[in-house]
Amino acid sequence: MKINWGTGIVIAFACFITFIMYFVITMITDDKYDHDLVVEDYYKQELNFQNDINKEKNSRSLVEDITYVHNSDGVLLKFPAQMSDNDVSGTISMYRPSNKALDFNLPLQIKDHSFLIPKERLVEGRWNLKVDWNYKNTNYLYKQLIVY
Repeated sequence: MKINWGTGIVIAFACFITFIMYFVITMITDDKYDHDLVVEDYYKQELNFQNDINKEKNSRSLVEDITYVHNSDGVLLKFPAQMSDNDVSGTISMYRPSNKALDFNLPLQIKDHSFLIPKERLVEGRWNLKVDWNYKNTNYLYKQLIVY
């Protein structure tokens, strides 16, 4: 049987559509490709965006900001040395873009101007670190992308 050019084009389109549909269905149904890139309360967080900008501005005005170091126990956050440990309060949020089940929050309790995020809570890969803290009635915000 001889196939003319019109039939060949239809067959090529049908193969291409089948090929694309295979990948679309695979991406939708396979849990391995399930990525939650947006937090659950996105609109609530958007309303607080100006507050976050003001907190980050306060952080930039500090002589010394928070720094972090990877060590064998996890991620060690170092706070400015001129601040008293008892006057610092807040929360630490660890956000994992690839898997929302790994997200967690920790209350901020610093000792010797540092706070340790234990390695048992961390999985290798990218994390978004957010430290929302208060010192003597001034709010600060520290955001950092960490690859652990």
